[in-house]
Amino acid sequence: MSVALFNLLHLSDPNLPIGGYAHSAGLETFVQQGIVHDAITAEKFVTEMLRSSIKCTDAAFASLAFDALVNNDPENLLQLDEECHAVKIPEEMRQASIKMGNRLLKIFSPVIKHHLVGNFYQDGKLRRAAGHYPVVFGMCAAAMGIAKSEMLTGFFYNAAVGFTTNCVKLVPLGQQQGQQLLQAIQPLLQQLVKESTAPDKEMIGVCCAGFDIAQMQHEQLYTRLYMS
Repeated sequence: MSVALFNLLHLSDPNLPIGGYAHSAGLETFVQQGIVHDAITAEKFVTEMLRSSIKCTDAAFASLAFDALVNNDPENLLQLDEECHAVKIPEEMRQASIKMGNRLLKIFSPVIKHHLVGNFYQDGKLRRAAGHYPVVFGMCAAAMGIAKSEMLTGFFYNAAVGFTTNCVKLVPLGQQQGQQLLQAIQPLLQQLVKESTAPDKEMIGVCCAGFDIAQMQHEQLYTRLYMS
């Protein structure tokens, strides 16, 4: 196993202790409203989240943060982090991104010997950076010698697994249905990786407003299993 592959598996592990399991990204709202209620609607939720939300927000930031570190541009990293903060309208999703990013950075900054990663970690401590998850993910991947296409593959796969696991728990679905869902969206993941290699900066923040609304409504749900 190459070092880069091991680093990718470690960085994109859905079981990494950064708290991702605690966030449903509004799925809990859709389930309680009866919008997501079976395997077909669960697959639609996952595919639309990846295609209509993640692609133009988190994946774009991860891709651009990767480039910023490769280009040794610390100011761009801070700018991307600030922009990521601005486009995350629902409070719960904004806080989730910050918490996950800071935990990810806390795990990897001690073992990544790169000055920009260390400086960004210090900027977070000094409140000069929020430390959003996609920015940290892309930055760490570049510093760990992971190829950009592989980084994006791991990023999208991690998101897909998270959404699918939440569907299995909340809808609920059978474990076999969850695995079939992941198999079914493989072509989409490959397409999204290609489209995110050089993201259009003018399209950052373009997403389905319905997801933002569901994520805001989650704050007011009577019963909740997830933090977002």
